[in-house]
Amino acid sequence: MSGKPRGERHIGLLNGFAAYGMWGLVPLFWPLLKPAGALEILAHRMVWSLVFVGAALLVLRRWAWAGELLRQPRRLGLVAVAAIFITLNWGLYIWSVNSGHVVEASLGYFINPLVTIAMGVLLLKERLRPVQWLAVGTGAAAVVVLTVGYGRPPWISLGLAFSFATYGLVKKRLNLGGVESLAAETVVQFLPALGFLVWLSARGESTFAAEGAGHAALLASAGIVTALPLVCFGAAAIRVPLSTIGLLQYLTPVFQFLLGVFYFHEEMPPERWAGFALVWLALTLLTWDALRAARRASRALTSEISAPSTTRATGTVSATRNADSVASGPDPVDARP
Repeated sequence: MSGKPRGERHIGLLNGFAAYGMWGLVPLFWPLLKPAGALEILAHRMVWSLVFVGAALLVLRRWAWAGELLRQPRRLGLVAVAAIFITLNWGLYIWSVNSGHVVEASLGYFINPLVTIAMGVLLLKERLRPVQWLAVGTGAAAVVVLTVGYGRPPWISLGLAFSFATYGLVKKRLNLGGVESLAAETVVQFLPALGFLVWLSARGESTFAAEGAGHAALLASAGIVTALPLVCFGAAAIRVPLSTIGLLQYLTPVFQFLLGVFYFHEEMPPERWAGFALVWLALTLLTWDALRAARRASRALTSEISAPSTTRATGTVSATRNADSVASGPDPVDARP
């Protein structure tokens, strides 16, 4: 990645800021779609996302992956599972924003890296470094403090974090590009979503045609709101290091948190601040440890490259794998609220 021209890296950074910035500012968009309810907004998002992503793929002429995917039933099953979990994530997020829980929703994306690591230990039997264990423990303590602060467990945050972490786990196994993956998932979502909208219209409860052309255009633009950040993310991912992407991803929950506190004026009593402070401490530990491990892996790779040829091949592969596994810090997944 260091071989990329400076102009390319700048373009990548701008696209990264644009992608995570748009994902962070999306709480400003969902309230504009009222009086549509969360389920109607979700259904329109799924339908129009397929329209816009399909158009993008048509322009780019990127269809070869579809035929290959159709010949692999196991991967098709993974697409269906990914579609289920991102549907749950999108629906819960839209409902939480339009119900006045923006801060709690932002917490879900703050703790998502910690949940992802915990799932790696429990499901994939991954081994953690001591600092990672400390970060996960600090995150667990934060959930306890926030449970006291809210008077209940932060169900919205936990639901968003676990649904998105599960989605990320499935996406890793699926191994499709961002735009292609979204296209495949929205194909799965399309018919149920369209059927729900037809049913809603037949009952006279649809707002798409009842609230005027402006409202209908806003509902349709949910597809652009979904697809455009993903295009920017794709442009960033091929131009900047994964460690940079891993850091940029924190822009999303930071923007959401700031909007919740200063724009939507949601309450933040002292115990809630304490819980968020523990989460931020855990993420600081996690990021510091990931960057330190990435530097070590990079030095190991450099030393192996300069080593005698008899040991170079095995050592280079090992060091490269280590660098790939730690460079990104918390895993940046290419779909967001």
